[in-house]
Amino acid sequence: MKNSENDLKDYNDLNKAREIFINEIAKNIHLYDISHSVGRLYGTLFFSEDPMTLDEMSEALGMSKTSMSTGIRSLLEADMVERVWEKGIRKDLYRTEEDWYRSFSNVFITRWRNSTEQNMKAIKETKVLLEALNERTENEKIKDLVKLDLTKLSQAEAYYKWLDDVISVFETGEIFNIVPKKDC
Repeated sequence: MKNSENDLKDYNDLNKAREIFINEIAKNIHLYDISHSVGRLYGTLFFSEDPMTLDEMSEALGMSKTSMSTGIRSLLEADMVERVWEKGIRKDLYRTEEDWYRSFSNVFITRWRNSTEQNMKAIKETKVLLEALNERTENEKIKDLVKLDLTKLSQAEAYYKWLDDVISVFETGEIFNIVPKKDC
């Protein structure tokens, strides 16, 4: 009986230790545009010894299967989990993506590429409007403000071109030549 009491205490201690990391992941996962509860799901999958079904996730987290399905979809889109297959199991199984570098790169590329493209589009539209205003106005104060705004937009455009180069460094994998992956 003594051994099973020790085992139970050890399992409780194991879960307490894991909970520290799961809580921190859940707290910071918003950086990936993912909710706190989905962060807890990710942490649960991370520590799972085997891939999990939606039913197993639902039971482990005390949340609905629908919530688990929505959460898994978010994690799949962020390349943080992957669907796996095991012989004899008909339900979808999921596990965390082992290459965190790839996951981060994909999320970084997707989020920043989209934002950069939208901002560059806005810069172009704004420049067209400002240049048209500059052509038609006779007000020197407005002309000065337009010139100042166009200078600011050119600086922003230079920044977004630089950011596009940074994104490309991630897309090509060159980033790992600059900042190598760490071995465990």
